[in-house]
Amino acid sequence: MPRQPRTFVPGVPVHLIQRGNNRSLCFFKTRDYHIYLDRLTRYSRQFSVAVHSYVLMTNHVHMLVTPGSDDGIARMMQTLGAFYVRHINKQYERSGTLWEGRYKDCLVDSERYFMTVSRYIELNPVRAQMCQKPAQYPWSSFRRLAAGVPDPLVCPHATYQALGACDKERQTHYCALFQDQIPERTLNSIRDACNKSWVLGDETFKRQMESQLGRSLPPFQQGRPRK
Repeated sequence: MPRQPRTFVPGVPVHLIQRGNNRSLCFFKTRDYHIYLDRLTRYSRQFSVAVHSYVLMTNHVHMLVTPGSDDGIARMMQTLGAFYVRHINKQYERSGTLWEGRYKDCLVDSERYFMTVSRYIELNPVRAQMCQKPAQYPWSSFRRLAAGVPDPLVCPHATYQALGACDKERQTHYCALFQDQIPERTLNSIRDACNKSWVLGDETFKRQMESQLGRSLPPFQQGRPRK
C-alpha cells in the first residue's frame, strides 16, 4: 500500500512523533538530551520551523511545530535524524538504525486543538508515571511556557500569546489548563490523528486544508475537546 504523502501547509501547526526502532531507547545519558535539543534548535531555525512545545521521552519524541514552508519540517527532521543517529552510533559504538521508520504527523486546527495538543505533549511523562507533575520533568517545554524558564528552542504560538497581556498572565493561565484532565476520548483522537496522519480538526478545517493542498485528506476527527 503506498504511503500517504505529507500534508504540511505553511503557517498551520503540526503534531510530530518520532519513535525509537522497536520502541527502544533514543536517549541513553543526559548528554544525549542536550545534544538533541541543541541541534533541534539549530535546525528549526535553519529551516524556518517554529517549535511551540515538545517532550523528549526515553524512546520517542513529541513536538508541536509550525512550518514556514512546505518542505521545512521534512528538511529539519531529515537533517536532525541523520545527525543524531551518527552521534548515538559513534558515542555508543553501535551501528544500524535508531528510529522506527519515518516520523508520524498530523495537521492541527489551532483554534480548537492547539492548547490541548500542547498539554497532551507535556503530560506524557506524567501519564508514563515518570513524574507526578509536568514541571518535574526536565526535557519538555512546560517550564518555559508555565514558568518562563529560558528555553531557546521554544517559540510561543499566537494561541499561547492570547492567554494574557503579559508573560506572567500567560503563564498563570497556561498552568490553569493543567488542572483539568484531558478526556480519554480526546486523548484517543490525538493519538489516532498523528499515528494515521489524519487531520485533527473539524470538517471546516479539513475542507480548508484540502483546498490549500489541492487534494483529499484522510478522515477528520469529530468533536471539540474540553478546555
